[in-house]
Amino acid sequence: LAAVVALRHHEWWNGSGYPRGLQGEEIELMARIVMLADVFDALGSERPHKSAWPLDDVFAFVEENRGTMFDPTLADLLLASKEEFVAIRRRFETPSPITS
Repeated sequence: LAAVVALRHHEWWNGSGYPRGLQGEEIELMARIVMLADVFDALGSERPHKSAWPLDDVFAFVEENRGTMFDPTLADLLLASKEEFVAIRRRFETPSPITS
């Protein structure tokens, strides 16, 4: 499962991702879930090369890329559960080494 996720979590729902250009349900469900979680975390987190996006902007990005980058059903589930995702994120937040 880890190999599948590592290989396929950059595939886009519309087929324009990489490495194989898979689309839709050709992409394993776990890889589609990890892709959405990875982007959600990456955009909302401070990194050496970028500031964290405000969560409203992260959710807007998910909505804008629903059906292109992201599985629309998974994007809808995330967007319908914003409060739960924010609570989980806050529960596991660690201080950023960039700003600490």
